[in-house]
Amino acid sequence: MKHSTLLSQMFDAVVDRAHPNVCLPNHLPLPPTGRTLVVGAGKASAAMAKAFEQSWNGCIEGLVITRYGHSVKTNQIEIVEASHPIPDSRGFMATKRILEMVSSLNSDDLVIALISGGGSSLLTLPAEGLSLKDKQEINVELLKSGAPIKAINCIRSHISLIKGGRLAQAAYPARVVSLIISDVPGDDPTIIASGPTVPDPTTFSNALELLNRYRIPVSEKIMDHLKAGLNESPKPGDPYLLKSQINVLASPGLALKEAAKIAHESGYKTILLGDAIEGEARIIADEHAQIALNSEPGTVILSGGELTVALKGDGKGGPNTEYALALALSLNGARNIYALACDTDGIDGSENNAGAFIGPDTIERAKTAGKDPIFALKNNDSYTFFSGIGDLMVTGPTHTNVNDFRAILVEH
Repeated sequence: MKHSTLLSQMFDAVVDRAHPNVCLPNHLPLPPTGRTLVVGAGKASAAMAKAFEQSWNGCIEGLVITRYGHSVKTNQIEIVEASHPIPDSRGFMATKRILEMVSSLNSDDLVIALISGGGSSLLTLPAEGLSLKDKQEINVELLKSGAPIKAINCIRSHISLIKGGRLAQAAYPARVVSLIISDVPGDDPTIIASGPTVPDPTTFSNALELLNRYRIPVSEKIMDHLKAGLNESPKPGDPYLLKSQINVLASPGLALKEAAKIAHESGYKTILLGDAIEGEARIIADEHAQIALNSEPGTVILSGGELTVALKGDGKGGPNTEYALALALSLNGARNIYALACDTDGIDGSENNAGAFIGPDTIERAKTAGKDPIFALKNNDSYTFFSGIGDLMVTGPTHTNVNDFRAILVEH
């Protein structure tokens, strides 16, 4: 159908614009006189490694960590798959190897850090005195909390040996060039994958305050570690990070412009709500529904950012399917309004879908199929809801990640 085709075309344009094959080759640094070591982590890191291999003229070596199912074939850079969003022993061991690799370099060498969303969970090395189990337990609580990614990654940076600038600090005196695909509001490199190669402006005190603000329960060991405040992350101006260079290759904002271009070419005007929208998925969905209901026919409403879900039920789903379900309920069958909400990495939450479609008949068809939309939303079970009516968007791993993509189409 026309509406689903246009929505899919816009999503494809966003993903294509942010793919490493497109955005990485134009950001290569000058080669060093010594070794070139490639490290990294994230859902896009394997595809970034392959694109770097194909573009770099010279010998390279290295290791990057990506999510299970997101690997690609490379020739010189080792790819390790590990667990996301809860870290596992494979990620732990690979991260330990990365830290050992960069610690052996000298001033003639170059570190290429390939960083993308998902790197916080994949690049996992607990601070002294903490264990992998401690990291796993707090990650579960962080994901349930509904806290924004900036807050979550501040806490993560202060229970880690590699986040919050510590990777670049360990690589000194080698030159460090970070090639980053942004998945966070505002493209702040201190937040993307918890900023392993950039100075960290946050402190242990900030982390403690955020735990209290969002009522995040943690173990006594983690609380004692944060209260002790030992081995603070490197701050802006730290001499060990002065040779660290940051290049953002792709971002939600640039990607949304590609979607807007598709909409214009199809005869629609666009309303761009922003690429840095944060908040509870169901609340934002209701706000967007009101905008759609008051928009003229022939309008596409675009937005990006990173929504959250405060888990209260035991269902399955991610922020994009929860947004889509809440949007369908708020629109209440309004004629000629269709929408698509997807994560650009191809995986919404922990399931196998990127997101979901909705239309005027979504709620009616669901009730006919025996699905209760209100109960599904209350139980955080949006995946099961959309699976039951065949409206999931399933792409598989896209090998990039510029966060959420949402498009609401108000038909002519």
